[in-house]
Amino acid sequence: MLRALIILVFCLLALPLAASEESVLQQMIDAAETGSIVVPEPGSYDGPITIDKAITLDGQGRVTIDAGGQGSVIYLDTDGAVLRNLHLTNSGESHNNIDAGVQVRGNFNVIKDNVIDNCLFGIDMQQSEHNIIRRNRISSKPVELGMRGDAVRLWYSFGNKITDNIIRDSRDTVVWYSKDNTISGNDAQGGRYALHFMYSQHNKVEDNIYRNNSVGIFLMYSDSVEIRNNTIANAIGATGVGIGFKETSDVTIEGNKILYNATGIYLDVSPYQPDTSNRIHDNLLAFNNIGVRFLNGWHGNEFKRNRFKGNLTEVVVSDGGTANNNAWDGNYWDHYEGFDRDNDGVGDTPFEHYSYADRIWIDVPSAQFFKGSPMLEVLDFLERLAPFSPPELVLRDKAPLVEAGETL
Repeated sequence: MLRALIILVFCLLALPLAASEESVLQQMIDAAETGSIVVPEPGSYDGPITIDKAITLDGQGRVTIDAGGQGSVIYLDTDGAVLRNLHLTNSGESHNNIDAGVQVRGNFNVIKDNVIDNCLFGIDMQQSEHNIIRRNRISSKPVELGMRGDAVRLWYSFGNKITDNIIRDSRDTVVWYSKDNTISGNDAQGGRYALHFMYSQHNKVEDNIYRNNSVGIFLMYSDSVEIRNNTIANAIGATGVGIGFKETSDVTIEGNKILYNATGIYLDVSPYQPDTSNRIHDNLLAFNNIGVRFLNGWHGNEFKRNRFKGNLTEVVVSDGGTANNNAWDGNYWDHYEGFDRDNDGVGDTPFEHYSYADRIWIDVPSAQFFKGSPMLEVLDFLERLAPFSPPELVLRDKAPLVEAGETL
């Protein structure tokens, strides 16, 4: 009896100590003066943590903050703070609350060189401007793809820089109602949309590597976006798309490598705004099932100096229309069968792409399984040899290049 009483007293005495230990990091932050640098002792600390002043929290690569499966790990509700060299883990699982590694509600903050894992969302920014998100490694919780959260999420947030982050097995990086952001040098794999824009204008996307995602980059109702020098590869599956547009105008797609996707570039009623165009220049589209797919016979896109290599089909118009309402000028086509007798680098005759028996797999989705099979290849050969009906002109490039230029 006496022994049990001693154990009970010891446990009761230990409770305040445990509570104190849980809040020790929060106490350090609350006691810090604005502008100071907080460097906790190496170890693991309990979250969630709230930062509401401009301090620097530096884990020096030896500090873990664990939210214990509740809420977000850090709530950053201030301007001018720095979070660096931290391991943030074990957020809650609420999509409604956007449980994240870091929730940002402020401007001019820097979040860099952190590891964020087992957090539903990585970094969530709402109505936050001119923040820097750099060199973080971000992954979501180990659940099915559709149940994960976004690696980086922007909502009504302007002028932010998302650079040099490594993203694995999250859902999307998504940009909602946000403009003037720069997204560059990131490496994202194993997600749904590596990058998804919704109603977001005047953003820049440069030098990213997006591999093995369901979709590389998709723009919905998002005008005046610049997409340059990215590598987008292995977006496969029934809906795999390298770069996609829906009702999107005044976009520049330049210098990208778009490789091994189900569809390289997909266009749905784009450009949408009157008297605008989308400029698709100097890209490499190689080894895709379809190089460029149009939902219908839309107009207003400029395809110049692109290189089409090793695609099963260069261009498809899903409703059976023509892509010739767009400008095709000076592209390289490895299926071109003409000559360059004056050695000026341009074919003597236009490149013309017609629709023959491949209409079967375009019109009947289940027939796509047989694309490239001997059966359809024989039908296609017979159609070209002796067409059963006049073939339909899909596009004409008046000045096709005969040299591919830079290789993979």
